[in-house]
Amino acid sequence: MSTEAPINLLLHDIQYQVTETAWGTWRRFVYPNGQLFQEFTSHRAWAGLPLVHYTQGKCPETGKRIIAHGVIAIGRFARGLIAIGQASIGLIAIGQLGVGLLFGLGQAATGAVCIGQLALGMFFGVGQIATGYIAVGQIAVGTYVWAQMGWGDHVWDSRNVNAVAQDFFLRLVGK
Repeated sequence: MSTEAPINLLLHDIQYQVTETAWGTWRRFVYPNGQLFQEFTSHRAWAGLPLVHYTQGKCPETGKRIIAHGVIAIGRFARGLIAIGQASIGLIAIGQLGVGLLFGLGQAATGAVCIGQLALGMFFGVGQIATGYIAVGQIAVGTYVWAQMGWGDHVWDSRNVNAVAQDFFLRLVGK
């Protein structure tokens, strides 16, 4: 076991491995303990955002994670038109926490249309707990609701079968 004090990388100039490709630039750094930091930024951009921005690991200059932001953003934290990450925000968001304007997919998701364990939809929500104009879930709240236990104007659940809700959902699934 070494008795040397660990090196504080925040006090040193970081020597990244930079690789230029036809698509963009990779910036990588391997910590002394083997952990990897890498970031890809595409050469192409749209509306001031890189077409693709990908991040992984903690930046050795700051010791923090970099938020991926681009048209397509991929990282633990992502923000973009299409955002994929543990916590993601965008028009389309996919992640453990997916906050989407149009579509959200994740353990907790929001959006006009969303799917998740907790799905807070404006138009359509499917999840264990779901909301939306059309809501389908174990527990659901909306105008048209299909659930184990639901609340709304037209509810089909284990306690009650509303004829309007039954007709709506049967037509929705093609029966």
